[in-house]
Amino acid sequence: MPKAPRRPPALRGRIFRGSAAISGGLLTRNDLRSSAWRPLFRDVYADASIRVSHPHRCGAVIRWLVPAGTAIAGRSAAALYGVAATSPEDPIDVLVPTGADRPSPAPSSRRRGPVKGLRVHHADVCPDDVVERSGLPVTSPARTCWDLARWLDVVEAVVVIDALLARRVVTLAALHRYALDRAGERGWRALLRAAGLADAGAESPQESRTRVRLVLAGLPRPQTQWIVTAAGRFVARLDLAWPEFKVAVEYDGQWHDEPGQLHRDRRRLNRLLGDDWIVLHVTSRRLRDDFDGFLAEVRAALRSRGYRRR
Repeated sequence: MPKAPRRPPALRGRIFRGSAAISGGLLTRNDLRSSAWRPLFRDVYADASIRVSHPHRCGAVIRWLVPAGTAIAGRSAAALYGVAATSPEDPIDVLVPTGADRPSPAPSSRRRGPVKGLRVHHADVCPDDVVERSGLPVTSPARTCWDLARWLDVVEAVVVIDALLARRVVTLAALHRYALDRAGERGWRALLRAAGLADAGAESPQESRTRVRLVLAGLPRPQTQWIVTAAGRFVARLDLAWPEFKVAVEYDGQWHDEPGQLHRDRRRLNRLLGDDWIVLHVTSRRLRDDFDGFLAEVRAALRSRGYRRR
């Protein structure tokens, strides 16, 4: 039988530095290669029995891999605010103050270059830009949005900002103030643009992507989660709608495959059609592979109802 890997009690259920475990006589280099331990970063390991989360990895980064004053930032900060979907393998975004040392995998390491699994950004950081979240230094909600607007394309930045707005982590007024207070600095116009496209009514990342891409293509801005009524009674709630033209877009996600959901959706659609609405459906595949075709359909529907680009 193969020999069971060594699992010292002091390391069970923990995340630790491999070099410290070796120098302390708890493990050897060969022990670290066993199935008992999972490498997270260079020289950082976890007990393989732990279900490692994005916050776990953020904590390891702050404790061992970055200089003092560094904060979790970008998508990783949004994840700690509870809005960005992340997997344990996603890189950790960190904001390192200008002039601070570069992140290093281990004091004794001779290897140079970036640490795998980290996205390191250097910039000036004001004291008010960093708050504590889950025991970790994290960029403030407004600073997080500022960085997202600088680091991501506008569509993906708005996806995360929409979610932060929806959870009331930040407000549009706060984002506008933050940008205008920093007028002239790199990124202030990007934040204003992203905030101008953001909408707290979006209920999924794909709804946000659909809306922003349609607006960037020149269509009028739709209303989110528009309620349709008839004779004072609820008929439907639409993902995106142009009520003036009675045109709507519905994003069909996985939840539409739930038992009975297709029946409810089609019954709702029939009622809307009876009320003279045009309802166009879009899927993630269509957004990815045929957005231009979908855009043409939406534009044609709006024009058929009298829309003329101003």
